[in-house]
Amino acid sequence: MASREIDLLVCSAGMTHDAPIFRMSEDSWDEVLAVNFIGARTCAEAALPNMIARERGHIVFISSYSALHPPIGQAAYATAKSALLGLTKDLARRHGAHGIRVNAILPGFLETNMTATLADKRRDEILTDHVLGKYNTPQAVAEFIRHLHERLPNTSGQHFQLDSRVPLDG
Repeated sequence: MASREIDLLVCSAGMTHDAPIFRMSEDSWDEVLAVNFIGARTCAEAALPNMIARERGHIVFISSYSALHPPIGQAAYATAKSALLGLTKDLARRHGAHGIRVNAILPGFLETNMTATLADKRRDEILTDHVLGKYNTPQAVAEFIRHLHERLPNTSGQHFQLDSRVPLDG
């Protein structure tokens, strides 16, 4: 099979099994880590040889606000998304000399299949944390990624929070 040139890899898989850690099964914990972290790491590992050979490429991991400010009951999800932030910095440092950029996006709460099952009460609670009183859209996040990829060629090793939540702890 012929090798394909990859200029931009966006690792955006996400899922949760929200529960207190002592109530979460090992299988659920493993599945959350597999989808949110291991899958992204595996995709990056597959794309990197081609990017290294071509001395260019950009990897964008979709992390989460929960990586920095985990809500109660999201230990597995927050752990996996936090791991992406560490991987972002490691790969950026390791492969910057090869012309490869690696960044992470924290898009904020989005109306997606993953969030469709949340109760209206919980959606309202999350919205009150947004100082602009609005959620981002998948389209706005895609436009930011395109801007980052095309217009900011010297940016790597960063994470970008795209919503309007301003935590009290900094």
